[in-house]
Amino acid sequence: MKKTITICLLLWTAVSYGQKQKKQDIAAIKAMCGCYEIRFNFAETFAPDQNYEFHENYTSGALEYVFPISDEKDKIVLQHLLVIGDTMIIKHWRQDWIYEGTALYQFDRDNTWKYNALAADEVKGQWTQKVYQVDDGPRYEGSASWVHVDGRHYWESTTDAPLPRREFSKRKDYNVMTRTNHQEITDFGWIHEQDNDKVIRDDSGDALLAQEKGMNTYTKTDDSKCTVAKVWWEQNKIYWADVRAVWDQLFDQNKTISIQMKVDDKILFQRLFALEKEMIGEHPYQSESARAKIKQVIQKHLKSDQLQSSIK
Repeated sequence: MKKTITICLLLWTAVSYGQKQKKQDIAAIKAMCGCYEIRFNFAETFAPDQNYEFHENYTSGALEYVFPISDEKDKIVLQHLLVIGDTMIIKHWRQDWIYEGTALYQFDRDNTWKYNALAADEVKGQWTQKVYQVDDGPRYEGSASWVHVDGRHYWESTTDAPLPRREFSKRKDYNVMTRTNHQEITDFGWIHEQDNDKVIRDDSGDALLAQEKGMNTYTKTDDSKCTVAKVWWEQNKIYWADVRAVWDQLFDQNKTISIQMKVDDKILFQRLFALEKEMIGEHPYQSESARAKIKQVIQKHLKSDQLQSSIK
């Protein structure tokens, strides 16, 4: 009898701890929402080749609005919008947080992502962060536990990714970035700290070209500065919901995805952004028509062996 009571108490304690932990995790994820002044800072720090010529440091800044577009029991989706001047909005990256997710698309190389199914015990208590391009196509994904200790709240994971937007059109000397992403909530907002390896990957394996340190700081500012972003999203969110729905049809197949970013001298996001203006301009908005055209655009940029089977 005593043994049974002890087991029950241990189970109750474990469940209670897990529930408390998850509530803290959710609070930390949602704490990334708001209107932010951002500073981007990157510097190459090391190269194994003594003759390597280090590239100049990269610094930039922006005003960005981060907000939830989906808030479910085990899934929180945060959309980022860049605010340029008083009227211009650029749809930026998106981060999906999945509790104990077992499905990962891991970047390989040459704009190819391989599906990887994880065992449930591997991700117990963890959150998968799925990061998407500005066109809602894949970028990188990783799974780890949120840590809440000594007043700190952070999440850290290492995963492979394509070249960052600041370099993909300028650099040809490496083809994979192995990113260690550290996202931490602070008293002023949050930080996205990075320790990145710039890797040359081929059939024989990986070779390190250089390492860099990144520090992106998100400092909260008055929400009124992002009002124009809120208005823009209300006008355009239906189109981007359709874009996500079409991509999900592809992701749900759990197969390797290979994308040609540029076709006929146009980049995938350029086509989807142009289609956005076309479809939003139609009154009333036709979701069925939009999804059909979105499918055509995405199919155009998939590698040839996927064109017939990828999206139905």
